[in-house]
Amino acid sequence: METTDTTGWETAMLDGGPADGVRMKVSGRPRVIQVTYPCRMEASSTGVRADAVYLYRRDYTVDGEPLRYGFDVASP
Repeated sequence: METTDTTGWETAMLDGGPADGVRMKVSGRPRVIQVTYPCRMEASSTGVRADAVYLYRRDYTVDGEPLRYGFDVASP
């Protein structure tokens, strides 16, 4: 995995999508953050669960804290 020369923890903020406004600490300025959200299911006796997956991509125009990650509408 390739990282930048930034070390330590920095504040990041998610912009748009289901996690709009969420703040978190990140290390190494990751390019992408994956957010999962549990889906409602009808009763499952096997313990199966389903999660929706959303991607947030780093906004490289922001150099200082909070780093910004924008919702990727093409998320799987």
